[in-house]
Amino acid sequence: MLLHQQAPCGHALHSASRRHRNTVKCFSSHTTPAVPEALVSTRQVHELRNSLADVAEVRSQQATAEASASLGVNYTPWAVAGGVALALLALKRVYDTPSRAYNNNVGDEYDAWTEEGILEHYWGEHIHLGYYTEEERAAGWWKADFKAAKLRFTQEMFRFSGSQQPKRILDVGCGFGGSSRWLAAQFPDAEVIGITLSQKQVQRGTQLAAERGLSNVKFRVMDALNMEFADDTFDFVWACESGEHMPDKRAYVEEMARVLAPGGKMVIACWCQREAGVNGAAPLSKQEQQDLNFLYEEWAHPFFISIQEFCRLMQGTGKLEEVGAEDWTVQTIDSWRHSNLVGVLDPWFVVFKWNPKLWYEVTREIVTLERMHQAFDKGLMQYGLMRATKPAKVAQGTSSGSSTSSSTSSSTSS
Repeated sequence: MLLHQQAPCGHALHSASRRHRNTVKCFSSHTTPAVPEALVSTRQVHELRNSLADVAEVRSQQATAEASASLGVNYTPWAVAGGVALALLALKRVYDTPSRAYNNNVGDEYDAWTEEGILEHYWGEHIHLGYYTEEERAAGWWKADFKAAKLRFTQEMFRFSGSQQPKRILDVGCGFGGSSRWLAAQFPDAEVIGITLSQKQVQRGTQLAAERGLSNVKFRVMDALNMEFADDTFDFVWACESGEHMPDKRAYVEEMARVLAPGGKMVIACWCQREAGVNGAAPLSKQEQQDLNFLYEEWAHPFFISIQEFCRLMQGTGKLEEVGAEDWTVQTIDSWRHSNLVGVLDPWFVVFKWNPKLWYEVTREIVTLERMHQAFDKGLMQYGLMRATKPAKVAQGTSSGSSTSSSTSSSTSS
């Protein structure tokens, strides 16, 4: 073993075994030491064993690496993809299963929504769809003012009604009173009453009216299908997006016709499903019925009816004339995706409530809003505006229960 370039004589090779120390001679870089045969043989065997062990270890490491690489390349991505796919399928199944079927629970649902404050925060006082002008639609609905579109809807709905200077106004299904307060502000000499099944909405509507100094509007908890008012009480009956929740559409229309005073105007805005199976209209396909069932059972709707069926019901009361309708799908459809957009741009109101259950419920609302958009976009759903006038005198003996149309439940129920 060469320790230095010129090792002085007398420097012992310490790596040699003590047993052979006497046989090791001093040497320099110019001399070759004599190594005993026994030592050489022992060292060679030792080195050979070490070499074989090293080779075995290297091969073992290579085999492990190759196996790991093989698993990583061939199996791991597929396993991950499979797990993700299963998770997405499970999630889709959850979101495709309705969670709030109608069960006389409309008041409870609106109590909860009012207490959460989410609808009011994002939609403002008017918890109904917005009206987008032709110019706004051409420029891009996302550029429009979301809450202003809802106020515009209220203004356009009143224009459509044909009412001029009402003195006693009934808002059927008033929410927390956005339309009621607007009507009260427009007609300060009029008396406005809003009815709802939700006690929380009555409280919130009353609070907001007081904040705005409106003393001519009141709110009451009352069933729209069995109103406590006398016949011929109101000269203007307004119903904005309340018919969707009514389990008996005929009674809904007839009760409003009953309390409407002679010469008064009635106006209804409602989500409607397309005409199906009557007057030559194609029946609903299996997929369409499934889509409708989800919309019924996710937002506590018993069923929808068509615009045409609403008109038949209004005519069938025997108390209304000048019945007319318009389809406002084009003017309102952008509201669904605009609703989601305002939430995406301002998520913090929901996030900072630190309520995982609420977060989950909001994600369900997002999904349902998109499914509503798709239903309207495909023509399965339509946005109906219906109006009528009660003539100054109704012929004696006319039955309010007569009808020229078939049963609503039989023609529209799921």
